[in-house]
Amino acid sequence: MRYLTFLLALPLAAQITTNPIPEPIIKRGLAVEIKDLVRLPETRSMRPADQDVTPSGWARVSFVKDLPDGRRFANDSRGFLYLLHASAAPTVYANVAEAFPFAVYNRLESGFIGFAFHPDFAANGLFYTIHSERGPGNPKPLDFIPIGYGLKDVTHHNIITEWHAENPAADTFRGTRRELLREAHVVQNLTHPMGAVEFNPTAKRGDADYGLLYTSGSDHGFSNGGGPNASNPAQTQRLDSIMTAILRIDPRSPSVSKGVKGLGDYTIPPSNKFAADGDPATLGEIYAYGFRNAHRLSWDMTDGTMFASDIGMSQVEEINIVRNGGNYGWMKREGYFSNARPLGGDLNHLYPLPEALLSGKEKDGYLYPVAVYDHDEGVAVTDGFTYHGKIPALRGKFVFGDVQRGRLFAADVAALKKADDGIPRTVAPIEEIQLFTRDATGKRIDVTLQDLVNKTLGTTVPRADLHISRTRDGELLITSRQDGMIRALVP
Repeated sequence: MRYLTFLLALPLAAQITTNPIPEPIIKRGLAVEIKDLVRLPETRSMRPADQDVTPSGWARVSFVKDLPDGRRFANDSRGFLYLLHASAAPTVYANVAEAFPFAVYNRLESGFIGFAFHPDFAANGLFYTIHSERGPGNPKPLDFIPIGYGLKDVTHHNIITEWHAENPAADTFRGTRRELLREAHVVQNLTHPMGAVEFNPTAKRGDADYGLLYTSGSDHGFSNGGGPNASNPAQTQRLDSIMTAILRIDPRSPSVSKGVKGLGDYTIPPSNKFAADGDPATLGEIYAYGFRNAHRLSWDMTDGTMFASDIGMSQVEEINIVRNGGNYGWMKREGYFSNARPLGGDLNHLYPLPEALLSGKEKDGYLYPVAVYDHDEGVAVTDGFTYHGKIPALRGKFVFGDVQRGRLFAADVAALKKADDGIPRTVAPIEEIQLFTRDATGKRIDVTLQDLVNKTLGTTVPRADLHISRTRDGELLITSRQDGMIRALVP
C-alpha cells in the first residue's frame, strides 16, 4: 500500500513517455557470417483474399526444429509443416491447413503458429501444434473463455493439437490427432495468441520435467487488441485465468495418466507450484505468469536455465529467466518500470520504480528481466538461445534479436544469470552482432537481415520479421516470415 500511495502521489511530469533506457546497445566489433541454406515454397497465393488481409511474405516460416535422427522440419504458418532435405527441395510432411477448415490467416500471428516433437517421437510418434481459428460460427466447444466474458464475445480460438504418426520414420505424416486445449480470444484482433509449444531439451528420461509440454505466455491481446473492455488490467495478475501465463502440462489424457485433469484433455503435473499450493482457485497448469507476450521459450543446454523473450508494450523489451511459480509483473510492470495503466494512466507510459525497489532493499513479489532494451533500439524482441556451436565469438553468449528491425543481439550468459539476483536494476549488457556475407572473391560485405530479405524478394519491405532457431548441434538458424529463406550463422 505504501508503494501504491507513492506512485499515485507522483506528479504527471514524472511519467516516462519516451526513451526509458537512454544507454545505447553496445557496438564493439562482434561480427558473424550468414549464409542462405534453403527457401520454403511460395504460399502467398494459397489463401483466399478475404481471409489473408495481410498477404505479405513469400512464406511465413518462424520455427525450424531438428529431430535426433537428423531430420529437420520447418513451419509455414499458412498451414504447412515441411521436411527439409540436404540436397532437395522441401516437401510437405503434414498439411495442417487441410485438417482445420476454420483456421484464419489474417495476421502474422495467425494460422499454423508453432510445433514441437515429443522427446520420444521416434517411439511414440507424437508431435504437437498450435493453430488459430475464427470464433463466430465455430461449432467446437471451448475449454476456457477469459473471465467475465461469454461465448458471444469470442472472436477467435487457439488450439493445441496432438498428432500421432503411425510410422515415426516416414517422411510424410499419416495418422490420427487429438485436441488438448481450445481456448478463446475475445479482443477484436488475433493479437498475442499462444505462439509456441516446447519441450525442455535438457530434461532426461526419469526427470520430473521429461515429456512435459510448455506453452508461451501472453495476454491474448488485452494490451492493444481492441474489442470489449480492451487494455483491461483485471485480466492480468490472476491465477484463475491463463491470460499472461506460461503453462506446463503433461500432454497425456487423464484417462491414460490417471492424474488430475486440466482445463483441456491433458494432465496437470503435480510439480507445478500452483498445482501443489492447496488453493482450488488457482489453475494448476500455470507454470509462471505476468507476461505480455512471452512468445518464445528456450533452455540453456548446460544447466537447464529457462529463458523467455517477452515483447513489451510501447517502451521496453525483455529477456527473462523463468522460474516455477514466478510472477513477471504485466500489466503492472514493464521492464524495471511501473506501467501507468493499472494506476489510471496511459498504457504506453511508465513510472520509475522507487529507489528502494530498484535497489532490491524492498521487495514487491515480482521477478524482473535480466536484459532489456527500449524502442529506440527495436520494437519487438524475438527468440533467444544460448550458443553452443562452432563460432568462437558467440560461445558463452545468449543470442537474440528484434522481430521487426531484424537486428541481432548478444549478452553473456554468465551476466544474464548474475542479473537474476532479485535487484530490478541489475541487467546484463547487450551488444549488437554485425552480419556479413562474402562476394565471389571472398571479400567481406557487411549486411543487415533487412538487406538480405529485400534482396531475396527483389523489393523493399517494411520489416525483417526475424526469428531464430537452434539446431541439434547448437548452431543458429535465422529465418524471416517475409522471404521464406532459412539462413545459418557460420564460423
